[in-house]
Amino acid sequence: MKTIKMNNGVEVPVLGFGTFQITDPEEAKQAVMDAIQAGYRHIDTAQSYQNEKAVGQGIAASGIDRNELFITTKIWVENVSYEGVKESFQRSLTRLGLDYVDLLLIHQPYNDVYGAWRAMEELLEQKLVRSIGVSNFPVDRAVDLAEFNKVTPQMNQIEINPFNQQTEVIKALKDEGIIPEAWAPFAEGKNDIFNNPTLNEISKRHNKTVAQVILRWLVEQELVVLAKSVKPERMAENLAIFDFSLTTEDKNAIASLNQGESQFFSHADPAMIRWMAERKMDV
Repeated sequence: MKTIKMNNGVEVPVLGFGTFQITDPEEAKQAVMDAIQAGYRHIDTAQSYQNEKAVGQGIAASGIDRNELFITTKIWVENVSYEGVKESFQRSLTRLGLDYVDLLLIHQPYNDVYGAWRAMEELLEQKLVRSIGVSNFPVDRAVDLAEFNKVTPQMNQIEINPFNQQTEVIKALKDEGIIPEAWAPFAEGKNDIFNNPTLNEISKRHNKTVAQVILRWLVEQELVVLAKSVKPERMAENLAIFDFSLTTEDKNAIASLNQGESQFFSHADPAMIRWMAERKMDV
């Protein structure tokens, strides 16, 4: 598996297995086992996904040495404070059944971000986490965090897909030494993405699927990418993207699909912030 070296020297596999919306415990456990069997070594979960325990069970049942795996979890909004991170992270470790995680992220850019970051820096010093970062942070907030703290975020996990390409944001994050990580690379199927004529034409040209073309497009930008499926055959398909390359013509065609806006919601929407503030999801 190709890896990218973060600003602290830790290497992260470029393809990660996402577990968002896999809420049934048995299904989540089996999906993680199947993903690791297929070849994934990077598993992403979060307090708000409410599946950390099942993810941990899947990791334990996989039989793969812990040192071969890269595990990410995220601090939910209700716990984004100094004490909130310290207390909730211990609960996450217990649920996962792990002694440490490879990457800990602040899931959303709300609440006491700076207090939370100080706690995460301490977890880093204590070697309970190997890397720390953020998720869904606007680029200015990520840079602000980097410039006024001891540790620059290693990662910012953001929405990136053919309809929301975030080209300028990607460049700005990289300029700051922060690796962009793409969630929802397939836009969760919105705009009938898998039947998009442009993407279908490219996929036929390379004898690949639309999903493989999208993942290859992201990996060629030196991004880390998360993809989710509960089907083993789809997991294997999503990993099989290292035997072809996109042409300049392909990339220009994909660039033409950019709508320049989220396919889901705005993180600057006050109603959305209030909605997240009300969600108690660390269980």
